Amino acid sequence: MAILFTSYSYNPPLSLYLAVNLEHPMKKLSKVQQKQQALVLSVADMLEEQARSELSGMLQCWYDVEYHLFPSSLLLCFQFEDEQTLEAAKPDLLKWQKRLSAAMLKKGVILKDMRKHLTFTLLGPDD
Repeated sequence: MAILFTSYSYNPPLSLYLAVNLEHPMKKLSKVQQKQQALVLSVADMLEEQARSELSGMLQCWYDVEYHLFPSSLLLCFQFEDEQTLEAAKPDLLKWQKRLSAAMLKKGVILKDMRKHLTFTLLGPDD
């Protein structure tokens, strides 16, 4: 009895390969979401500038937001270089949360619970 082996090669279409192997691109933001993004960026940039001058060891300010759940999903993170500088800054956390809330209010956005929207961390945006 002879066994016949055939090689079968399947080449999936390139679009399938790209969809599986590359990160999903972000959806295009609506006009309202683009305005929200601009607002968040301006507030984050302003707070980052202030924080770098007032908080030693503060590396950067980054944020995470789901625009379809804005403003409740907004989270600003102040990233610190090490545990020591993070612990030294923690007593000022409430002050910075109030600053974020006030800055957003000036832009017409009310944050219901300011404590949920700003945190101090050692993690970066990609961690």
